[in-house]
Amino acid sequence: MSKLGVSVYPERSTFEKDAAYLDLAAKYGYQRVFTSLLEIKGDQAAVVANFKKVISYANQLGLQVMVDVNPDLFKQLGVSYDDLSFFHDLGAWGVRLDLGFTGQEEARMTHNEYGIKIEVNMSKGTHYVDTIMDYSPAKDNLLGSHNFYPQQYTGLGYDYFVQTSEQYRQYGLNTAAFVSSNAATYGPWPMQDGLCTLEDHRGLPIAAQVQHLKMTGLIDDVLIGNAYASEAELKAAAEVFFSPYPLLHVDTVNDLSAVEEKVLFAQPQTYRGDFSDYVIRSSQTRVIYKDEDFPAHHLDAIHAGDVLIDNDEFGQYKGELQIARCDLENTGRINVVGHVVASDLPCLKLLQPWADFKFVAAE
Repeated sequence: MSKLGVSVYPERSTFEKDAAYLDLAAKYGYQRVFTSLLEIKGDQAAVVANFKKVISYANQLGLQVMVDVNPDLFKQLGVSYDDLSFFHDLGAWGVRLDLGFTGQEEARMTHNEYGIKIEVNMSKGTHYVDTIMDYSPAKDNLLGSHNFYPQQYTGLGYDYFVQTSEQYRQYGLNTAAFVSSNAATYGPWPMQDGLCTLEDHRGLPIAAQVQHLKMTGLIDDVLIGNAYASEAELKAAAEVFFSPYPLLHVDTVNDLSAVEEKVLFAQPQTYRGDFSDYVIRSSQTRVIYKDEDFPAHHLDAIHAGDVLIDNDEFGQYKGELQIARCDLENTGRINVVGHVVASDLPCLKLLQPWADFKFVAAE
């Protein structure tokens, strides 16, 4: 089952703030927690104790904590890849290998006696996962997750993201990627311009980022990379993530009629299977509302992303809902009743014929 997650960085905050944030995350159905232990500065025992306290609290809430580490930390702690007792004592659900080893070590780690999950870096773009699979890992304990990218313009491009994600999908491995809060102020490092996986997501509303990742069909778990997301963001991300349908946010015209409002929002829409290059059709509304009147209004030129309802001049098509996929001429038989918000437009390209979706009024 897919999971939604948050990130905490105990070295850069207080236990009280982390605990309050984890409480909020649990309230909205979040199940995963990411944290980073790439290096330990200062009193090693104190740092480890601080992490353990936060992880223990997360565990009490039923959250699963993934600890990001690298080979240098293994050396610093005197930990061996074939003995994960340190991470078991820490309370970690899983260990993420930021850099990783040769592939053989990763495979052996998945057979650990504690059932600790081993998550590897999906963003490498090599045959890394193929090498791991050559050494017969315990697949139930092997996961993949993409990196996040704190510096603007350094996040993954979409095509590369698809290519690397499919490497893991072909083995049926659980996958994860990061989205970024626009309210959060920090991550594991002092400088960050957001902590997202895809560069195209930087600066978008968090719900749009989550929706887009979900609709790719390539990512199981979605994690908010920076801390702390606002409660409104946590709620918005959860609403989209746990929805049975893609949710498309729409700005509507001010004088939307009562029946047009029902056409848009009273039921899920279904993208017709015999799809067009010009419009996304949801034809069932013309059946549901066949006895209603749809007077002509807002007969504007049609642009990509516009939400359309065929009016009374369109005969048997009156009441049909459509979304324009490109700019079109309006012959006077189509009411332009709204527009999909800009941040949700990339999702239109991922909407599949016969898929259900639902409109939500933009705030």
